Amino acid sequence: MNPRRLSSRRRGQLAVALAAIAWSTAGLFQRELGVSTATQLAGRAGFALVALLGLVWLTERGNVVGAFRSIGIAGVGVAACTAIASGSFIVALNHTTVAHVLFTQAISPVLAALLGWVVLREPVTGRTWAAMVIALAGVAIMFGTPADADVIGDGVSLLMSFAFAVAIVITRHRRDVSMIPAVCLSQVMVVCVAAPFAAPSTITRHDLLFLVLIGAFQMGIGLALFAVGARLINAAEVALITLLEVVLGPLWVWIAFSETPDTATLVGGLVVLVAVIVQVSGEVRMPVRLSATEAAPPPP
Repeated sequence: MNPRRLSSRRRGQLAVALAAIAWSTAGLFQRELGVSTATQLAGRAGFALVALLGLVWLTERGNVVGAFRSIGIAGVGVAACTAIASGSFIVALNHTTVAHVLFTQAISPVLAALLGWVVLREPVTGRTWAAMVIALAGVAIMFGTPADADVIGDGVSLLMSFAFAVAIVITRHRRDVSMIPAVCLSQVMVVCVAAPFAAPSTITRHDLLFLVLIGAFQMGIGLALFAVGARLINAAEVALITLLEVVLGPLWVWIAFSETPDTATLVGGLVVLVAVIVQVSGEVRMPVRLSATEAAPPPP
């Protein structure tokens, strides 16, 4: 193997792993906030917006307006879906455990494969169909019986996973366009929706610190690292590495707040993780042969 290509792959793996670690701190930081859900949403999105605008300015060498114009209708779709997923994530964390939210989020790669088959006519292998069945079984175990369900927490968690899957499919369809400005636009949408209901006067210095951390670090830097790493390794490997978020997220809140997931969440979450690993592990092991044109990394 070409040493230069190996080095690029390692850098991609490291960047995606660091992104997953950054994302995994969301529940830890959110549990420190004492403000309303709307204030959390507006504050997180506001600081993420500042970080992402800086990233767009750097990557586009100051041509911020041109970058936003280039995303087109597809970019607006990615922005809307990311805004829904981002907002739903915070709402879900306020109604159920971090483990429950993150394990539900883990079905997004499986949902993306199904949507890709329906919308883009991408072939779905027997391995992926098996992963879908396993994932659905895991979600069913986590959600339990209707009498035990948290309608808001479970419903918003599923909405988050579906919206993120749609964003993945749109991005895959328009790989020729950088979607970093679209992600930035998504945070503008969240601010516009949440700000009218926010209560800035209730934000303490403690809250402000953690809003900066959850916005600029957890969201902004996490997305920046992901954009870098996703250019250097294949999508299946990206999906597998980002499972670190699902594993580490519940661990942080268990250590910090003794928030122990119930048995159904742990068992169902394990089943979902097995489903995602079943889907992507075969593709990761497949040797990749690229032409000179295909070897060039796509835009972030």
